[in-house]
Amino acid sequence: MGTDMLSRCNQADSPVDRFISVVAWNISTLRPPIFGFVPYNPILGETHHVSRANLNVLLEQISHHPPVSALHATDEKQKIQLIWCQQCVPKFNGIAVVNEVRGKRQLKLLSRGETYEMNSPNLLIRILPTPGVDWDGDVRIRCPENGLEAELHYGHKSFLGLRGSHRSVKGKILETSTKRTLFEFNGNWDRTVTMKDNTSGKLTVIYNAEGVYSGLKTPTVNDLQGVRSTESAAVWSELSEALMRHDWEKANETKNAVEEKQRELLRERESKGETWVPQHFTLTRNKDGVWDCLPIHQWVPPAPIIVPLS
Repeated sequence: MGTDMLSRCNQADSPVDRFISVVAWNISTLRPPIFGFVPYNPILGETHHVSRANLNVLLEQISHHPPVSALHATDEKQKIQLIWCQQCVPKFNGIAVVNEVRGKRQLKLLSRGETYEMNSPNLLIRILPTPGVDWDGDVRIRCPENGLEAELHYGHKSFLGLRGSHRSVKGKILETSTKRTLFEFNGNWDRTVTMKDNTSGKLTVIYNAEGVYSGLKTPTVNDLQGVRSTESAAVWSELSEALMRHDWEKANETKNAVEEKQRELLRERESKGETWVPQHFTLTRNKDGVWDCLPIHQWVPPAPIIVPLS
């Protein structure tokens, strides 16, 4: 999540320019998935708290069965707030597993009085003919306050690799009331995305992945005492060390130990009739099984783990 891309969303003067910046930022949140890595299966209550400049981000695993993750990120200086609540629902279609990412994503520009609502593309895990992972599906971004919306389609190569474009994205920005298309865009989300102004015909590059990726730095621990025991880096530290040593037996042993501890805690709660409650979010679930969450605090505090700017 690039702070500079996010800041641009609030800095643009006109509603249209802010909306274009939100679309570009939304595309920038995707990363090329890597196939074949041993998954760090998030445990209930696991957190990740990290900061980059004025942007403070806090994630919490608020449900284990089904897996539901919540995110709250704030930039108090820019008056920006992000609230995400997401659940992956896998479906096997014979040649691939399609992980539908359900739940809300909200970007709030508080000083502008604007809330941008959006969904996530699906995560496609191909099994045949060649294993691989892609982002796929349709994304809609809408802002009721400025009357604009965007439709994005993420594509991938076909089953045999004869059709389609690898990691492609195309779409349009339109007026909600008239459905008139203002801009069209096309490109590859891991390279560049170009936008066409339908009135003037002008072409503009709204996203360049190389500039975003090259600016990302490895997170560092700034305050060891401030790292929670639920922090991902702490929960999985022994597993990560074993993987880096290529000690697969130790990695498997450590992963099993973490998961067995969670089963013990579950049995203990059940024996006492206790219900686990998230530390940083309130959680609801409607009759249709859709999860929603709200952060307990208005602002996320600075984190003990930081991502350097340079």
